[in-house]
Amino acid sequence: MSQPLPPLEQITRARSRRASSWDRTGANDDCIRIEPGETRVLADISGPGRITHIYMTMIQPHPLDYRDAVLRMYWDDESTPSVEVPVGDFFGISNCVVRRFSSALMAIHPGCGLMDHGLNCYFPMPFATGARIDLVNESPRVFGGGFGRLWYHVDYEELDAPPSEDSGRFHAQWRRECLTNAHEAPVLPTRGAFPRINTSSADNYVILEAQGQGHIAGLHLQVDNVAGGWYGEGDDMIFIDGESWPPSIHGTGTEEVFGGGACPSREYAGLYTGFHLVENLGGETFKGKNAMFRWYVHDPIRFRKAVRMTIEHGHANDFENDYASVVYWYQREPHAPFPALSPLEGRRPLFPEAYYRACEHFAALASMQVKYQDGFVFENAHVPDWHNPLRDPIAKAHELLCSGSFEPACEQLARLVDTARSHGEPI
Repeated sequence: MSQPLPPLEQITRARSRRASSWDRTGANDDCIRIEPGETRVLADISGPGRITHIYMTMIQPHPLDYRDAVLRMYWDDESTPSVEVPVGDFFGISNCVVRRFSSALMAIHPGCGLMDHGLNCYFPMPFATGARIDLVNESPRVFGGGFGRLWYHVDYEELDAPPSEDSGRFHAQWRRECLTNAHEAPVLPTRGAFPRINTSSADNYVILEAQGQGHIAGLHLQVDNVAGGWYGEGDDMIFIDGESWPPSIHGTGTEEVFGGGACPSREYAGLYTGFHLVENLGGETFKGKNAMFRWYVHDPIRFRKAVRMTIEHGHANDFENDYASVVYWYQREPHAPFPALSPLEGRRPLFPEAYYRACEHFAALASMQVKYQDGFVFENAHVPDWHNPLRDPIAKAHELLCSGSFEPACEQLARLVDTARSHGEPI
């Protein structure tokens, strides 16, 4: 991870390959359908190689798809995954709220619709004997919203021999603490601003606890600031190889980790750092959903035996907020067991009731759309005359839902559900 790019001039014996959703019949159904509760294998590769790029897109996706579906990756016939992350969070989507951005290792790009996105990952992922990538739809819905389909590429190289022993295996892990517990830290009586002191990491938000030899390569941190006010005085504290407090790597505040100026209140994205989601909910600076990324390309955090990566939630852990994270790292196998991934309810973002009512209405309409989409596209079946005039209103209500206008979205989607039912549609 010492170079931003591989040496493009170097000629090797590697063979470029791709696993994708292309239609094996030669038709244009270049996508897959993932039913409720279904696991689909996106790539199953034998022999030595290296994944170089992963791409996914959906059309008019259900916003909760990003948390309800889980991406798992296995290297070299391991029995437990080295990657286990909700699919949206893996690509930098925070709390099911998409922000488009470009960076060195992740990018989310636009399609033709306001809510259609191309998800891209450029982390290299080497393996010696094989690789498998699964996408698990843990929701009660068909994955992919109104079209109910996923388009994807997994680009990789076949190698003549296993990667060198210096090549660690790629790992990614999702965690969440909702809400963090405010800590009653000791107070300096002579101090006016930020009087509390913290001389341990006991109450910090824990991003990663790993064992083995390797290095941290990236971090996607999400803070849903329900408390309000500037939440980011929390220092990162990273403990290498079992060291005690104070750690070798001790920061000075959250924004410093992600390359920002003091107290970022506007969105930005660079090659290696960004605050790519800053909601400023209700016009209140810093409140609501925030997300940030840090790619440790030039400065990987190296460990020989173990690493414990943490961050304060506010100075001396004085904020109660919703923290979630994805950390990306490389290490020699075997890896330590991951914490159990939360069930659906434990992964759902903090949104008002109107959001979830709107999601239910959209799920019912999307199920109807998938049925008629299948009939029209794949069987040249007749679509009822009343159905097509609903397509644009559903798309506009979906845009309202995904852009934060929950009450109007809920009202419009409820009316559309009633219209469909008035035509005998059982939704």
